[in-house]
Amino acid sequence: MRSKKVTKAVFPVAGLGTRFLPATKSIPKEIMTLVDRPLIQYAIDEARAAGIKEFIFVTSRGKSALEDYFDTAPELESELRRKNKTELLEVLKATNMDSGAIAYLRQNRPMGLGHAVWCARRLIGDEPFAVLLPDDVIAAEKPCLAQMVEAYEETGGCMVATMEVPPAKASAYGVLDIDEDMGSVVKARGMVEKPKAEEAPSNLAVIGRYILSPKVMTNLNRMKQGAGGEIQLTDAIADEVEGEGVYGFRFRGMRYDCGSKAGFLQATVAFGLSRPDLRDEFSAYLDEMVAQSRAAE
Repeated sequence: MRSKKVTKAVFPVAGLGTRFLPATKSIPKEIMTLVDRPLIQYAIDEARAAGIKEFIFVTSRGKSALEDYFDTAPELESELRRKNKTELLEVLKATNMDSGAIAYLRQNRPMGLGHAVWCARRLIGDEPFAVLLPDDVIAAEKPCLAQMVEAYEETGGCMVATMEVPPAKASAYGVLDIDEDMGSVVKARGMVEKPKAEEAPSNLAVIGRYILSPKVMTNLNRMKQGAGGEIQLTDAIADEVEGEGVYGFRFRGMRYDCGSKAGFLQATVAFGLSRPDLRDEFSAYLDEMVAQSRAAE
């Protein structure tokens, strides 16, 4: 099956980031830095690597710093050029967006992820599109969305990134009801949003990467409230099980939940240790901290 190329991506970034207060009182959670790059930059880089050309941000009040981040910084660039800091100039280039490549939409009420995605319906039109949640940072040799695009070219329909979770944690995720397991790809016969541990249909949880049919937007038009009284994206995707099909994709890589403080710290350690310029000094410091902790026991 030859599917239409995916060139548009939606980034739902309207959340208040209350788990990171007081930091998020003045800065959007999405530009909090993991080592030296904001969370949103990791998502943008992943989307670019997968062939995304149009970037749609669903924002809310207080997110102007996010918009400024992707704008040019003429004074800073001029100063770096004057000091011949060419490496830093190259770093800045990755943060700039071409005119017309990025769009910002407002979600004026917090009505759930499904509603946030629905806000982008007019810019999506009748094309398949990706959704990336910046809270989920994925370390992978080949970026997660690029892996999914390759698999999607064979399946079409809707595709969600999945990972195995213990039953006790199923209630924090949407979970797939599996019809056929084909290895890296599974065909779903349903999806359940935040099931109780004993009611979870499998251990495959949906995480923040999606490739969706435009029919999902039609499903979201119904504004059907789901778990927590919110409009759930999972429910709109599940409606396509009997249509073009819904597939789960077991990606190759490590996912970090940077929407939680513990996950953010874990990601900081992992990404810090992966950097050649930081690894030795940082690793020595961590070893020293572990040794001190054990000595104190």
